[in-house]
Amino acid sequence: MKLYKLLCFSFLIAVLTSCTFTENITINDNGTGNFAVDMDGSALMEMAGDQIGNQMGADAKKDIDSTFTFKQLFADKKDSIAKMSPEAQQEIKKLENFVVHTKMSAEKKQFLMTFTTDFKNVNELQDILQTASTLQKLEGGAAAASPMGSGFGNNNSKLSYTYDGKKFIRKATIDQQKLKEVKKDSAAAMSKMMFASSNYVIKYHFPKKIKKVSNPNALFSDDRKSITIQYTFTDYMENPDKLNFEVEFEK
Repeated sequence: MKLYKLLCFSFLIAVLTSCTFTENITINDNGTGNFAVDMDGSALMEMAGDQIGNQMGADAKKDIDSTFTFKQLFADKKDSIAKMSPEAQQEIKKLENFVVHTKMSAEKKQFLMTFTTDFKNVNELQDILQTASTLQKLEGGAAAASPMGSGFGNNNSKLSYTYDGKKFIRKATIDQQKLKEVKKDSAAAMSKMMFASSNYVIKYHFPKKIKKVSNPNALFSDDRKSITIQYTFTDYMENPDKLNFEVEFEK
């Protein structure tokens, strides 16, 4: 529980500083692959390392290198999960195979968190970030155990990925009704301020050479099998359809 408390406090400060969130997808020849979201909050340690130490005492002075699965976490939170609606419980179950890896060092000014899972088909990732935001409903600081805590992932859109060997498509469809509700919510302005200086980076790795990408800002690796695209985190949260693009592969 001390670890959860430390992560919760650290994540709260992290969202108030400049962070980089990186969405990684690696697709293999047979269509299987790995999905991960990394949060680099090292700027947090540069700016607020002493504050964390004062709040957390001796625990914050120890280096943390922790790995656990959501399946383990959900076992600890079974009473809280039982209070959720059947629909929410079904959503939570989709996250069972995800692993959270956290590295924190006050001395090295390092704070890294990774949320990752393997998949058999990229279609399994439909709305996975939206699903992860369901963690907010868990009691006892469970949301802080993931970079998806504090509403991250819930950007009022439906996200889908498709890959058929010829083309890869990332598409976010905005829920206009939810967007209208958010614009009326005063908390939305606070969220915008919190993430204003943060970035959202996409790094995708494919088994084939890329012929072209619909986003002109995409950077290619030397072998043309990987792309990197950087956005502001504000775009990710407020204009998720700006992150839509298609990748066409060489024959």
